[in-house]
Amino acid sequence: MKLFTYQPPQIPWLDIRYQDRDIVVLNKPSGLLSNPGRAENTYDCAINRLLNYAPDAILVHRLDCATSGIMVFALNKKAESNIKTQFQNRLTEKYYVAEVIGQVSQDEGVIELGMMADKANPPLQRLDESGKAAKTYYQVLERRVNTTLVKLKPITGRTHQLRLHMKALGHTIIGDDFYGNDTVIAASPRLNLHAQSLSFTHPYSNKPLTFTSQHPF
Repeated sequence: MKLFTYQPPQIPWLDIRYQDRDIVVLNKPSGLLSNPGRAENTYDCAINRLLNYAPDAILVHRLDCATSGIMVFALNKKAESNIKTQFQNRLTEKYYVAEVIGQVSQDEGVIELGMMADKANPPLQRLDESGKAAKTYYQVLERRVNTTLVKLKPITGRTHQLRLHMKALGHTIIGDDFYGNDTVIAASPRLNLHAQSLSFTHPYSNKPLTFTSQHPF
């Protein structure tokens, strides 16, 4: 694992894809934290950037720092409660696109492997049958020369779930400097994992909404 140095991208500073009186949807770049950590140098993050533009913005879910893609933020407490409940009750639908090392042989499948925190190596996680249940569907989108593009649909939302499940399949996400070997890390300057689509119900109109952002790899 490489030593982590936080250097968030400055361009785009704030990629807003949608806004109304209740919600804001962002396309978060890889390398930007969703919310600040304990260290002072982590103040620059998605929620703090958004607060400069929309002072009432509230974080309702997170993406890993290295993961890019669609995030939704609430603009009032009622919207926050509504959207958080949708996430908790698995009423939202989301899928990711990842580029993984090697050729995935099966066109699609499901991975069900329990997970828990690796207390000896924070913030890493590890697979463990006694851990929390974790389930991921995958589908091959494109087989490339040395990599495969896959669509990933997590049914549960465990920390680093997609990273560990693809590694367990034998196809680590390229650029993964937490769980990848030197070949995996050298294959991309970033983690090639992107939250491409998020669907949920609008907290006030109750209309179904879907937001997408094309993966950059």
